[in-house]
Amino acid sequence: MKINTDKNAIGQFLSHGIERVLPTTEGLKEKLLKGERISAYLGMDATGQLHLGHALMMGKLAELQALGHHVILLIGTFTSIIGDPTDKTAARVQQTPEQVKEYAKNYLKLASRFLSFDGENPCEVRYNGDWYSKMTFEEVIQLSSHFTVQQMLERDMFEKRMKEDKPIYLHEFFYPLMQGYDSVVLDVDLEIGGNDQTFNMLAGRDLMKSIKGKEKFVMAHRLLVDENGKKMGKTDGNGVNLEDDPVDVFGKVMRWPDTMLIPTYELCTKLDASEIAVIKDSLAKGENPMQYKKDLAYRVTKWIAGEEAAEKAQQHFETVHQKHEKPEDIAVFEIPSGEHALVELLVSTGLCSSKTDARKQIEQGGVRVKDEVTTEPKTMLQIDSEGLLIQKGKRHFVHVKGV
Repeated sequence: MKINTDKNAIGQFLSHGIERVLPTTEGLKEKLLKGERISAYLGMDATGQLHLGHALMMGKLAELQALGHHVILLIGTFTSIIGDPTDKTAARVQQTPEQVKEYAKNYLKLASRFLSFDGENPCEVRYNGDWYSKMTFEEVIQLSSHFTVQQMLERDMFEKRMKEDKPIYLHEFFYPLMQGYDSVVLDVDLEIGGNDQTFNMLAGRDLMKSIKGKEKFVMAHRLLVDENGKKMGKTDGNGVNLEDDPVDVFGKVMRWPDTMLIPTYELCTKLDASEIAVIKDSLAKGENPMQYKKDLAYRVTKWIAGEEAAEKAQQHFETVHQKHEKPEDIAVFEIPSGEHALVELLVSTGLCSSKTDARKQIEQGGVRVKDEVTTEPKTMLQIDSEGLLIQKGKRHFVHVKGV
């Protein structure tokens, strides 16, 4: 595949959503403009669902892939077991190998929404368990000799724990070391990650210089954070996961505070600065943010789930939340006629994730049966051929019919 050296495309890659490039933006820009085919990677630990933050990073890697460069998606099947201590004021609960495998197996399917894994310039997939599972203790000691404890203690989350007299476990020091060594094994020119990963990515730059005598660039991407500076990918309730139903994606973005509008437009859309400035000016003049929130929710949903899904999600939102009507495309579930427990129906229809969740939703008044709020978890329902409507919250409906 021919390398694209278009100045505008390269400028967009280097600037959109990027906090900084180390050691210098100009150095990386020079390599790209020369048409040198570089190798870059993004690492993701298999520790949970992929969310909007992951989409931002994969989108940036995809930009480089579109320019014709070699890109690698690294799944941290070994580092996942240790757990990244970044932003953690207490040690992470370690994942089991079985949990890691379960999370990892679906990652490529989701990543294919953003990256191409076939064709002329496919994204390469690697797993760091392939090398760490074979590493001897002697090799671990040799690797750890490249860093000092003082360097590790410079990390703000470790400093905070020490001030609060909270423990720092030895295995947590190994995480940045191992993420750094991934760069050496992959022999890359560039690593892309969130700005919260800068310390770990620079560890890889140091190792690359020390072991291979080679420069590695670090691209630190801005994170989508809420009003309190907490990553939206981790925010309770409003974090957007890539496997979320498009209706939920749309609804979550609509619930975000107005202060999230401009940062999300900047990071999650391709609108240029002048277009965003117009929106910012309108909001400053007191214009109702609703039209912009709907536009943003549509754009984010389309980016994650596709145009058709975004259109249906917007229609659902307008029908249920603005017109206060029931959606037309309510899912119908056919079950044997007779008596059924409401808790069981909530789980079997997918309205709730578990019986515990179902009981909680009922007790909190979040469930309606035939438009009537039901707060008794032990409720039994008689299901016949006519069926009945069950609603959870404001957005989720199912029609259960007996057969």
